[in-house]
Amino acid sequence: MGLTPDDIDEDEVEVWPDAWPAFRLFDAMGTQWRVGQGGPSGLDYAAIPSTASMLGIKRRDLTDIFPDLRVMEIEALAVIAESME
Repeated sequence: MGLTPDDIDEDEVEVWPDAWPAFRLFDAMGTQWRVGQGGPSGLDYAAIPSTASMLGIKRRDLTDIFPDLRVMEIEALAVIAESME
């Protein structure tokens, strides 16, 4: 893509400990976006269990993690939509 290390912001972002599992899952799901003619529409939820498993997240914990994952997804979609304007 032609990016250099100087092109990347070095702003540190703090992740609260209770949101860390959701953040790790969201980060790992980075290639699992559903994309249509209008751009991304959301994460591919079918990939969540297997991705979580690869991270060592237990299936029973997904019920607690999923709402935080959805918040991250919605915010990412808002940022993406804004950048497409």
